Amino acid sequence: MEVNATSGGAKDHPLNYHQMPENKNEEAAQQHGNEEEEEEEGKKEMGKKTWGDMAKDMKIFLWNPETRRFMGRTAHSWGLILLFYLVLYLFLAGMFAFCMYVMLMTLSPYTPKHRDRVAPPGVMIRPHISSSVNIAFKPADADSWQKYVDNLHAFLQDYDDKVQEEKNIKCNEGNYFIQDDEESGLRKACQFKRSALNACSGIDDPSFGYSTGQPCILLKMNRIVGYKPGYGNPVTVSCNVHKGDAADIKTVAFYPSSTFDPMYFPYYGKHTHVNYTQPLVGIHFSDVAKDKEINVQCQLNGKGIINNFNSDRFLGRVVFMLKITT
Repeated sequence: MEVNATSGGAKDHPLNYHQMPENKNEEAAQQHGNEEEEEEEGKKEMGKKTWGDMAKDMKIFLWNPETRRFMGRTAHSWGLILLFYLVLYLFLAGMFAFCMYVMLMTLSPYTPKHRDRVAPPGVMIRPHISSSVNIAFKPADADSWQKYVDNLHAFLQDYDDKVQEEKNIKCNEGNYFIQDDEESGLRKACQFKRSALNACSGIDDPSFGYSTGQPCILLKMNRIVGYKPGYGNPVTVSCNVHKGDAADIKTVAFYPSSTFDPMYFPYYGKHTHVNYTQPLVGIHFSDVAKDKEINVQCQLNGKGIINNFNSDRFLGRVVFMLKITT
């Protein structure tokens, strides 16, 4: 009997051993299920929060009187953060100011440091209305050309003979006006009188020829500090039809001549060459085809001049449309 009991007990022992892991898995699964139920209950409770509860939580977040925290931080913590950013931005501002100071110390207010990208010169004409160089008008209709005339008169105010005589001096023609003064010294400027433009001066004919269908334009080179156009050789101006029938432009006159006199160069900058007035070439279209859109190109010609750069129609030349309606 004892042996049977013992053997029976021995048979039961392995069975109990194999059943233990299963019990543990069941307990773990049950525990996991309880946790999921708790999470679901927590979510339900959160979902049941009213606007008042959320407002209360937000109020506590902004200011918690128990912990004396503002937006989750104490006054000491906020002070350290603000101090850190104050020091950081003061340091960055100091570095920027120092770099600017060092850079400005290497620059001259009178002469540009780098001038290799501005020569040869660009060309522009007047009248220049609303950022357009195209000219279209009807001589019999004063309203169609008055804007061009007003633009020319306003542009030539600084070229009035009395103004030039008071501010500038007479110079010797044919030579560059070199002034080897100190960099900050004031330079003298040569006179360019309005009366030298003759038929394109607007003195004898206040309409600059627009009332008779024989318009004038004024051509000038852009200012370049230290530039000597032509490098000792004369720079001339020519005008012709850019695209179309060359016979559309029969007669063109230039005032005071078709050449930019070297005595007006070099230019020394606006700080020292304060009374400088750019030399002009007046171009009088006295006989052109009517009722046609004529593409006109007026260009500079001379040593060092570039006037065939297709991507820039103002480099060494200017291309504009001229239309005179009868």
